[in-house]
Amino acid sequence: MATNHTIRAREDAATLKDWLHDGQEIALLDVREHGQYGEAHLFYAVNAPYSRLEFEVARLVPRKTTRVVVYDNNDGVAERAAQALRQQGYTQVGVLDGGVQAWDAAGYALFAGVNLPSKTFGELAEHELHTPAIGAEELNRRIAAGENLVVLDGRPFTEYQKMSIPTATCCPNGELALHIDTLVPDESTTIVINCAGRTRSIIGAQTLINLGVKNPIYALENGTQGWYLKDYPLDQGQSRRHAIDAAPLTLDRARARAQALAARHGIPNIKPEKLASLLADPERSTYVFDVRTPEEYAQGTYAGAAHAAGGQLIQATDQYVGTRNARLVLVDSEGVRAPAVASWLRQLGWEVYVLDAVAGGAPVSADAQVENRLARVDSKTAARLRDEGAALVDVRPSMSYRASHIDGARWSIRSRADALNGVTVLVADDARVAELYARELAGSGPLYFLLDTPAQWQAAGLPLAETPDLPSDAECIDFLFFVHDRHHGNKAAAIKYLEWETNLVNQIDARERAAYRFQP
Repeated sequence: MATNHTIRAREDAATLKDWLHDGQEIALLDVREHGQYGEAHLFYAVNAPYSRLEFEVARLVPRKTTRVVVYDNNDGVAERAAQALRQQGYTQVGVLDGGVQAWDAAGYALFAGVNLPSKTFGELAEHELHTPAIGAEELNRRIAAGENLVVLDGRPFTEYQKMSIPTATCCPNGELALHIDTLVPDESTTIVINCAGRTRSIIGAQTLINLGVKNPIYALENGTQGWYLKDYPLDQGQSRRHAIDAAPLTLDRARARAQALAARHGIPNIKPEKLASLLADPERSTYVFDVRTPEEYAQGTYAGAAHAAGGQLIQATDQYVGTRNARLVLVDSEGVRAPAVASWLRQLGWEVYVLDAVAGGAPVSADAQVENRLARVDSKTAARLRDEGAALVDVRPSMSYRASHIDGARWSIRSRADALNGVTVLVADDARVAELYARELAGSGPLYFLLDTPAQWQAAGLPLAETPDLPSDAECIDFLFFVHDRHHGNKAAAIKYLEWETNLVNQIDARERAAYRFQP
């Protein structure tokens, strides 16, 4: 690595800004909790909360010699995170001097929300590629009139089931290239793609346009939120979805379209031997993703591939890839979905390849483990320890604590852990989180962890409590309140979210804008 890129203990904002645009690999990690991150963070930052740091970073930043910069609220958490990463074997770790406050003071933008690079890209795609849109009023009129149209919901099935446009069928964006001919066999049928907000509607509709599908194609303007803001009813719990397997009669056409799209975007196909050489390169990071459905992935995948459903990999790349300027290799089982998804990742600015091989091995877990040094107890033992004076500390998510916790247990999180005297039982829903919390308590009294459910607590005689307002909103640093109730009857939150989404293109600077490479 060049001398001027050598990591020091602390880096100033201007240096970091230059590094983010120098074309070399860098992992910028916001080690604050998710709620803090979502309120204001750097554009390219990936959230790796300190409470989950060691096992999140293992999948987000797999190469230990990657240039890494961490930051916080200038409150000492970043230094603790940097030390933890060094103990994990990361050799080039620095801290943003002064945290987010210094970044802001230097005149650089801070962004609310999540998945910023992907969402901003979706908004820009509409401007650059002129994706056709249809408003809620016009779509409602056409549905009521019984016109020849199909509404396809481009979100994952679990999101679709929460609320959907009446008549809509679930087909996540990453599946469109494979299933569109089966779902819409008539080329005269109008196709409308929707999501909850804006960007997945745009990317889904433009995917079909880029593939050369001849139907009239539109993105639903403002998605289910725009529909709701017009006071039209939404469905809940619907089960309409695409078939898992592609119809053989349409597969050849789908493959030809996808291969032509990949060729137009310069996406290389590589053999397993080439992938092996990429993975062996000590100077670069290579991520391998199976972009098929969760059901297909569970049946077997290419050895070493992690799962990232194609539409979500486009929509939320930062949740899967922690290293900017890394290489991405995609695999599917039919040569349709991987090329189509790759075409978008290429435009997002990534170096991307399609693996010329099919899935077949056992799936791998994306969750790294943490060495377990704590002794686990069951609810009956925890009840006895409590009766004997042990302290109970609940380290589950704050919203889980609010909903139900053991009466008398207090909520805490790793960055705010306090030294304790006497016996302590950590109440957790993830043993790794308890273990990392315990590392902050070196020198405290005996520590145990309880991994049982609230039903098991109750069965063992542990009294339960609900505290809808405790911890306070200010203390719930792990929960993002940012327009969190936009899907639950709060029109003001829905409007605020849509305004935020459309304004992203006005917030980025010229260097951030230049990273995207739009092409039909």
